[in-house]
Amino acid sequence: MHKIAVIPGDGTGPEVVDEALKVLHAAAKLKGFEVETSEYDFGGERYLATGKIIDDNDVQELRASDAILLGAVGHPDVAPGILEKGLLLKLRFDLDQYINLRPVKLYPGVECPLAGKGPGDIDFVVVRENTEGLYTGMGGTVYKGTANEVATQIMCNTRGGVERCIRYAFELTRKRDRKKLLTLCAKTNVLTYAHDLWWRTFNEVGEEYPDVERDYAHVDATCMWMLKNPEYFDVIVTCNMFGDIITDLGAMIQGGMGVAAGGNINPDGLSMFEPIGGSAPKYTGKGVINPIAAICATGMMLEALGQTDAADAVEQAVMSVTGSKLRSMNAGRMGYSTAEVGDLVVEALQ
Repeated sequence: MHKIAVIPGDGTGPEVVDEALKVLHAAAKLKGFEVETSEYDFGGERYLATGKIIDDNDVQELRASDAILLGAVGHPDVAPGILEKGLLLKLRFDLDQYINLRPVKLYPGVECPLAGKGPGDIDFVVVRENTEGLYTGMGGTVYKGTANEVATQIMCNTRGGVERCIRYAFELTRKRDRKKLLTLCAKTNVLTYAHDLWWRTFNEVGEEYPDVERDYAHVDATCMWMLKNPEYFDVIVTCNMFGDIITDLGAMIQGGMGVAAGGNINPDGLSMFEPIGGSAPKYTGKGVINPIAAICATGMMLEALGQTDAADAVEQAVMSVTGSKLRSMNAGRMGYSTAEVGDLVVEALQ
């Protein structure tokens, strides 16, 4: 029995989560295992009604689960940063989800904005450090609101935090067993303290993985090569801030936010999986949002739970649907409603 905590969240989050759960239960039935889901109302509506986002008791309750499936966070009536910090970052930090894992894979039938590139050209993974860097909240302001205002935001990197992220990336590169090429994306020529730590750690840990080729690219060069030659990459490891940026670029070259899924991973604890496209409030309730990303997040979750056959089946079903059914990955242009896309994936599973 796998216990899944479900946080549908805001906007179109509940709609795509419904389809993800539909596929999850179908995959469980097909492969002969059981899942139990518990839903939590964390998000914008709860905050507006109660002033509460999520507290330590809520986090403790979530710890009884085997995984978390998240729909979306972001409400038009809640100021930016409140939900993101109060929910997303709190869960990542409290649950020590120190890896943000983002597969960048172009599926059959999905239009790529890069001329001449197809599914055989885009299949890599970004490993983003998820609990340090510029996201720790260290820093502050003085003389706020005056002409002399000073604002600082500290990029905090620890040897332990950097090393465990890099080690995870080496292990993943070995497990993928494709090119066995791990690229460190950093900015060692400017961030000469923080990214010197990344560079030294990368090479020291790399000595333990002689079968994995080490590669380096500045973050600006990484962005350039992701567009020009995405087929070059196998696994990219990078810091929190740079990872936040290049994974959205990755989403675009794999066909858009409608197909981009990610995981906030604690390899030894509780992980959380989500579509990365956000709450898309303008589409709420219209039944036009693409649920493929949420379904792919469910596949990632199944992989993490050890249900590899089910995870593979979900991905194959998604590729069947994108390759033969959907006219577009964009909301309102798929040729099917949100629920109908979920039904198509379930049908393909059979």
